[in-house]
Amino acid sequence: MADTVLIVDDDRAVQTMLYKVIKSNGLEAETASSGEEALKLLSEKSFDLILLDVNMGGMDGFEVIEVIRGKNIKTPIIIVSGRKEDYDTLYGLDIGADDYITKPFNPVTLGAKVKALIRRSKASTTGAGAEITAGEFRYNTNTLRLYKNDTEIPLSAKENAMISLFLNNINRIFTQEMLYEMLWGEAIIDENAVMVYINRLRQKIEEDPSHPKYLQNVRGLGYRFVIS
Repeated sequence: MADTVLIVDDDRAVQTMLYKVIKSNGLEAETASSGEEALKLLSEKSFDLILLDVNMGGMDGFEVIEVIRGKNIKTPIIIVSGRKEDYDTLYGLDIGADDYITKPFNPVTLGAKVKALIRRSKASTTGAGAEITAGEFRYNTNTLRLYKNDTEIPLSAKENAMISLFLNNINRIFTQEMLYEMLWGEAIIDENAVMVYINRLRQKIEEDPSHPKYLQNVRGLGYRFVIS
């Protein structure tokens, strides 16, 4: 059975767009047009993740988070908002949100965030070592250890984040802008930083880093992780 995401937004156009993004990632989705409606749905059933708008009439997103966490509901929450102020981001995370994305957002970026957060949440809930297996690679999302043909490959924190993103999205193309936004959390891209970490990762996982088999360039677009 597919994981289910609760989408909470009072803008029908945004709600529809989010619904399409979630469905295109192989997940199920339900919608709520207010904080009050969302809390009613949460009292009736459980969800694997909540996508929550901040600016809503009546109960705003921050109030909804406080009620949800006050009831000890541990469902992961991603705030989706037009607000870009650092204070809002920090406040949302401080009161219990797990991640934050601002409008306008890249659908591929959002889909990747949603799937990765659901996977991490399930791993921490079961207490089991959740593993991603792709060809010769195994990645343990609890211990943050990567193995190739059962040999461990030591990674830095940023390399861990990058390989996790790619292994969760085999064959999906990520532009440099998307990688920088997701891994560094900033909109202004430092292309050199992305290239440095792509090259470092290739040095560790490729037989011939100058002719990468797994972490490939897609001319004019970006990068993708391929398993043959």
